[in-house]
Amino acid sequence: MRLDEAPESGNVEDRRGMKGPGLAVGGGAGILLLILGLIFGVDFGGKQPVGGGGGDGPPPDPKTKQFAAKVLGTLEEVWKEEFKKNGFGTYKPPTLVLFTDAVSTGCGNAPSAVGPFYCPADRHLYLDPTFFEELERKLGGSKAEFSQAYVIAHEVGHHVQNLTGYSQRVDEHRGRRDEKQYSVRLELQADYLAGVWAHHGQKKFHFVEAGDIESAMKSANAIGDDRLQKRSGGFVHPEQFTHGTAKQRVAAFTDGFKTGDASKAKLDRFFDTQRTPFDPRTGELQNLFP
Repeated sequence: MRLDEAPESGNVEDRRGMKGPGLAVGGGAGILLLILGLIFGVDFGGKQPVGGGGGDGPPPDPKTKQFAAKVLGTLEEVWKEEFKKNGFGTYKPPTLVLFTDAVSTGCGNAPSAVGPFYCPADRHLYLDPTFFEELERKLGGSKAEFSQAYVIAHEVGHHVQNLTGYSQRVDEHRGRRDEKQYSVRLELQADYLAGVWAHHGQKKFHFVEAGDIESAMKSANAIGDDRLQKRSGGFVHPEQFTHGTAKQRVAAFTDGFKTGDASKAKLDRFFDTQRTPFDPRTGELQNLFP
């Protein structure tokens, strides 16, 4: 990924190496399952248990912050224009927080084991950069920079959803029988929004290099619900899907990258239960992609 032409965002807060809240989380397989289950889009509800303490580590690598700031800078430019073009009002960018081990957020205290996440309560993204090493080692992802940028873009997609009201649609179904299908709809839309960013960002900043899209697809393929379940238990349980299958996550990003269409009509399609019914047998949304 080439970011020479990318602007640096001023909305990156580096808390790496700082003492953070401790966490009452089981070790070993428990942490691995937490990673697998909550890689994207975590809802803590402000009630996560805490204990212990974070540790002080080596000085943070400044290149990581610069990379994150440049990726976030491209996202800010793209979504500022797309909000204006599609009548969503003024885009208000989120803050990206880099942290080590654990972090205190507007949604509660969180361990790095949950992976990158967006907190709608404080409109911040949270990321322990060691997640990228975990993604490669445990899930078969790539260390290519574009794959890392895709993860950030997905979380910013959740911020876009929060600003445009799509997150609220899902909140209305919390605790209902159809809660999981609405979670799938939200996650696939966030993957699509990441693709929209790649489409317009490439035109504006020319950051995609050979193999970059394949890298992002490898990551999306590795973190579909079906792949995660096979790795953790050997069986696939569509009724437990919350993020979408690997096939649909790849399709969502690809469709966004090809079309660059962030219109309300296109985004509404993800939540149109008549046109795109949810199939509980496969965990997929039907008729979503052409």
